[in-house]
Amino acid sequence: MTLRPAAPAEQRVFADAETLARATADWVSALARESTGRFAVCLSGGRTPRRLYEILAGPDIAPVFPWERVEWFWSDERFVPHDDPGSNYGMARDAIFARAPAPAGNIHPVTTEGLSPAQAAMEYEKVLQRCYGAPTLDPGRPLFDVTLLGIGEDGHTASLFPGDPALGETSHWAVPVAAAAGQRITLTYAALNSSRELAFLATGTGKRDVVRRARAGDHALPASRIRPAGRLHWLTDRAAAAEL
Repeated sequence: MTLRPAAPAEQRVFADAETLARATADWVSALARESTGRFAVCLSGGRTPRRLYEILAGPDIAPVFPWERVEWFWSDERFVPHDDPGSNYGMARDAIFARAPAPAGNIHPVTTEGLSPAQAAMEYEKVLQRCYGAPTLDPGRPLFDVTLLGIGEDGHTASLFPGDPALGETSHWAVPVAAAAGQRITLTYAALNSSRELAFLATGTGKRDVVRRARAGDHALPASRIRPAGRLHWLTDRAAAAEL
């Protein structure tokens, strides 16, 4: 995959993980409230964003959040039932949707039962295309208004892992991945990059080196190859902050 030059990224460093979660929740809420019409959010799994999701559904934000206009998607999903502790949808359901008035029809999890991983990826691509309103992506009309991503210590993001064939996928929006930890469905670069605002969230000293390498453009790391159509943000706590 040929990479276009990376646009300058904004880096914001917060005192700790709680401060990062609150500031990011405020940011997502402000973007949604300032928008008109459909507002599409692509969520990440993992430990770091859970607190952010809880704050979105909490008493400070939920009453003013435009739930009826916001649609929810996932950057990746483990191929497990939604009630499995490892389910990214299940985590977000417990943190947000069990506590906030999001219309059920606005929530678009990956189907993980009754289909093969390849079928599930194909079905999720169809869901994305239906919600987007077209089978191909227009660079001037991003699929997502906000995408939230994490970064693993090996540099993976979503379920795009180092060396995986999914890194070279250019035609599909979602593909199955046979990861070491089990089958997954991931959005591809084509879908993830179709974002007005894309933010990496990272906390803890264990992420400092990989954040530094990704921000420096180490192409061995899948996260460093993200090139959103809009703005790229690195949001970290002090422990994960990397000086270039």
